[in-house]
Amino acid sequence: MIRRAFMLLACLALSACHHTFSPQDVSVVGLVPDLAFNMTDVNTGKPVSAADFKGKVTLLYFGYTHCPDVCPATLYNLTRIFKKMGAAGRDVRVLFVTVDPSRDTPDVLKRYTSLFGENFIGLRGNADQIYSLARRYRVVFSVTKTPTYTVTHSAAVYVFNPQGKPQFIIAGLDTNMPDIKGIATDLTYVGKE
Repeated sequence: MIRRAFMLLACLALSACHHTFSPQDVSVVGLVPDLAFNMTDVNTGKPVSAADFKGKVTLLYFGYTHCPDVCPATLYNLTRIFKKMGAAGRDVRVLFVTVDPSRDTPDVLKRYTSLFGENFIGLRGNADQIYSLARRYRVVFSVTKTPTYTVTHSAAVYVFNPQGKPQFIIAGLDTNMPDIKGIATDLTYVGKE
């Protein structure tokens, strides 16, 4: 009887600690490496690494400024999520890594990310840095310059906790009706860990 009571209390304690994610958020704990990179912050022109973002919930997204639909919709929906988070939303950083550095000059990338707010930081790197970072997080992208300039890229947003540990990916932020409230709750939860 005592053993059953103990087991019941243990199960209740574990369920109280469990957080159910939004259907758009897929856990990548144990599947994706910690946040690590060396690139250039276009706002400051200085080199940055993952260590510069310790203490913040950090989102990693690969895209390009000439993207006609997926990138602007994703970034716009992130601004909606941060507003829903209230004060906690101000502590989230979005690292927008350009996969098209030929056209995304520092000035172009800086102007583009500033359209979405202070949470957004444009990152540039040389080809080796970009490909290495994309490989690290299994991001697929391609840039074809002839006969037509075409860029394709994965659209997932990677979420890292304040210690740089991977938590989940957000899928489908380029849709018309993403789960703003659920994703805001999940990011707030990650920030409190």
